[in-house]
Amino acid sequence: MRATLEEINDREAVTMDPENAPRIVTLGTAGGPRWWNQGEPTRRTGIATAVVVGESYYLVDCGHGVGRRLNEAGLPLRNLRGIFLTHLHSDHTIDLASLAVFGLYELVGRQGDPVRIIGPGDRGVLPPASPRAVVPPRPIAPESPTPGTRESFELLMRAHATDLNDRIIDSLRPSPHELFTATDIQVPAGCGYHPNDNPTPDMEPFEVYRDELVTVTAILVQHPPIAPAFGFRFETASGSVTFSGDTCYTPNMVRLARDTDLLLHEAIDFGFVERRYADPADEGDRAARDHHYKSHTSVADAARVAREAGARQLALHHLVPGTARPEVWAEAGRHFDGPFFVPEDLDSLALRPALDRVEA
Repeated sequence: MRATLEEINDREAVTMDPENAPRIVTLGTAGGPRWWNQGEPTRRTGIATAVVVGESYYLVDCGHGVGRRLNEAGLPLRNLRGIFLTHLHSDHTIDLASLAVFGLYELVGRQGDPVRIIGPGDRGVLPPASPRAVVPPRPIAPESPTPGTRESFELLMRAHATDLNDRIIDSLRPSPHELFTATDIQVPAGCGYHPNDNPTPDMEPFEVYRDELVTVTAILVQHPPIAPAFGFRFETASGSVTFSGDTCYTPNMVRLARDTDLLLHEAIDFGFVERRYADPADEGDRAARDHHYKSHTSVADAARVAREAGARQLALHHLVPGTARPEVWAEAGRHFDGPFFVPEDLDSLALRPALDRVEA
């Protein structure tokens, strides 16, 4: 009989030191640039996940509500070591500015030890227009239409300059540039990457960050039209966790997740897509439908990645729609034999629970 998340975490508390055992906190589990719930309390907020190692933690993506969820999870901003952005779509970055601006108060004393922000670089070229476009759309900010992580952070801080300068000059708060440092991930030369012609070449994972607690590797995943888009893997002394980011099924994710202790993979309900974009006369809806099919992963294919990679556990997140009933996601359990979860916001998952004893 398959163990529940609560049973596995109870056993983990007994078998490992709770002060040091790495854990994953699913701060926000919904995908897409939407709030989903209308007229109801918010159940799932925007995609954001914390990798907690001892007292320190690392944040993967900054969906809407991440600051509130960090507070509710009891994860103080002063213990944040790094922010890793899988890609630069708004549902993964929308609250990066709020963390940086509010951090002026919570990160006092971190001058000289700034939070690292690590994510994709400048795409370098616009994607081709949808073949459904009657007139080619006009891009926003044509002088710099595809800024990477470093430039995006700089632009966000410039947008808040009135507020920030008041607080820096009048209240003597530190500058966010003293508390955060943003850098672009460099795609390895020679791998054949091109944002339009070859955004997801077959490749091996490559290192993007290392400290005494974690080593983080990345790989290119397939989420057109955006490029580059990355999956991340965190290795700790007590296990590994792998994040798909947004992607359709790709062999690169199987490589990145090989023998991982926990795979968190996005999933979309394509039945919802068909209902939502059912108007065949609306070219915008038809283009949006095209995007979902070429850029996201079905529940069955998320399980397929976990199975082919030999992952020990699978959790689905970045759920679209964020309001779907649990049985929509239960299909993954029919395609993956290991422990399988659909975590809620603020759930905690262990990397290495006593699975052998639980599953025996």
